[in-house]
Amino acid sequence: MIAKKTSYQVIKPGEFEAHNHWYPKALNATIHPMINFFLNLDQDRIVSRYCHMHPTVHADKLREVLNHQSKYFLWAGADLLNVTSAGGKRQMVVIENNSCPSGQKSMPLLDDNLEQGAYRLMIERTFLPLLKKKGAKVAGGLAVIYDKNHMEASGYARVIADLMKEEVHYIEFYQDDPNPRVRFTNGVMEVLDLSENWVPIRAAFRYLTQKPWNRLPLNTKTRILNPIIACLAGGRNKMVAAKAYDLFNSELEPFGLKINMPETIWDVSKNEVPLWVRKMGGHAVVKVPYSNAGQGVYTIVTEEELDAFMQLEFDYDLFIVQSLIGNFNWSSTTSAGKLYHVGTIPNQKNQTFVADIRMMVSSTKNGIKPLCTYARRALKPLENNLESNMNSWEMLGTNLSSKASDGSWLSDTNRLILMDRRDFNKLGVGLDDLIEAYIQTVLSTVAIDKMAQTLVNKQGKFKMRLFKSLNNDTSLIDEFISS
Repeated sequence: MIAKKTSYQVIKPGEFEAHNHWYPKALNATIHPMINFFLNLDQDRIVSRYCHMHPTVHADKLREVLNHQSKYFLWAGADLLNVTSAGGKRQMVVIENNSCPSGQKSMPLLDDNLEQGAYRLMIERTFLPLLKKKGAKVAGGLAVIYDKNHMEASGYARVIADLMKEEVHYIEFYQDDPNPRVRFTNGVMEVLDLSENWVPIRAAFRYLTQKPWNRLPLNTKTRILNPIIACLAGGRNKMVAAKAYDLFNSELEPFGLKINMPETIWDVSKNEVPLWVRKMGGHAVVKVPYSNAGQGVYTIVTEEELDAFMQLEFDYDLFIVQSLIGNFNWSSTTSAGKLYHVGTIPNQKNQTFVADIRMMVSSTKNGIKPLCTYARRALKPLENNLESNMNSWEMLGTNLSSKASDGSWLSDTNRLILMDRRDFNKLGVGLDDLIEAYIQTVLSTVAIDKMAQTLVNKQGKFKMRLFKSLNNDTSLIDEFISS
């Protein structure tokens, strides 16, 4: 990565300007009535409706999950696919859950009179309670640290300044920074201000997405949302997330609940990848478990794509292989049968596109609540039949982010689907689908939070031996042992 000058500024109360924190197409969009209705549904109505549609689900267990008080994974955003089977059984499938999710800049306002939107809602109900949490407290200021998504990270910083009525240190903190303005001294975060003084930080909101464990320690006295343990337990670690989901599904099975996920094979060495791809009928998804923003994900539907993957070099030793959800004619073959994309409503050219839904949630005193949602579509339409020279990622990949040669991030907003009056109908989803997406997001969030709690002992220390038994990838562990 090319070294760049670290950005630092002090944000003061009263600096929030809406046009700096929303995409232009979202800034003046009008929220779709169904999304507004969904986000205003109370928990009892959600539980009642879900149990009516899924009669084997135990209402008390579902209510218990929705009321879960997260200890580490306080803020999450799941990516879900709307899929169906040959028999027409539709479901929302969790692809991953993220510990620093984007979404605010893509979400139309629920109330035009509340111009800070869900930025303010997130900080009020999740970050501010963290500041008041019982236990040892560190004296110092507040900070927002980021390595991506300046539009949203700065929005959170300005809302924190407004609500706390104090200045907020806003610092870019990226990998391989030769002169970082952030350091830790005896577990306390310190930032280098413009006067070249190191200022202690009592709490920080972080938007570090790229290998955050190589900059933030596992144990800190400064309160951080989300802490690194949430990333390692599944928020930035697809390997451990898959195991967390599997373990939680065992607990949920007697109550009729389940995290829907692709069939997943974990702890796969590179040499083993072709074996698992062929076992799934020659169609599979191979993932570097610790990447995000669409990086390190390889859709394989032809021998050419498998050969291209095998020629690549990677920083890590282990991968996960998942069943591929494509068109009915070329989805992975699994023990549960084939799943394929419902996709968008056909356009005027009768083209259907793969789309995913991001559902962002956060922990509150009343359980885990939805914050905002949006969708993204693939670059090219879903084809019925495969060609040997076809690029499957262009049909299946929905992430809007791409990395430039200088290490900066670009975003293809042309493929963004807003939850507004114009775009939402293209998705072909209804209220029950939104409720399902929310519940799947909560289930996966709780699974990761439970895993995080399992990985921390009574003294608050990380259980390294247990983690190695779950994810013994030396290249990964070396990154955060030395941090």
